[in-house]
Amino acid sequence: MKIIIHLSSMVPIYEQLVDQIKTMILNEELKPGEILPSVRGLAKELKISALTVKKSYDTLEAEGFTITVHGKGTYVAQANRDAKLQEQQKEIEAEFEHAIEKARRYGMTEEDIRAVFDLIMEE
Repeated sequence: MKIIIHLSSMVPIYEQLVDQIKTMILNEELKPGEILPSVRGLAKELKISALTVKKSYDTLEAEGFTITVHGKGTYVAQANRDAKLQEQQKEIEAEFEHAIEKARRYGMTEEDIRAVFDLIMEE
């Protein structure tokens, strides 16, 4: 499992882990029933706190991406791929809404906001 941690990022490390593992599951790089690295093993490999890895695994389990069998490990759950993709779409929509609200607070017009989104979409 290849995970890249960006230490200079403003995104917390546990969120980076969660996002990367979710992506691997949704892209079927990690299959249902496949075991994830142990908390200690992944922490050692990435040179981060085991508590950070544990928090990531707990978040993945709460969101239905993994199942932890105590004493056995954490496994990829049998996920409903479409439901998970819809969940991600809702998260992205919420972030767009937040960005639009922020732009309005800064006094940007609807045309200015559309121009920014058009510029982003061109790239």
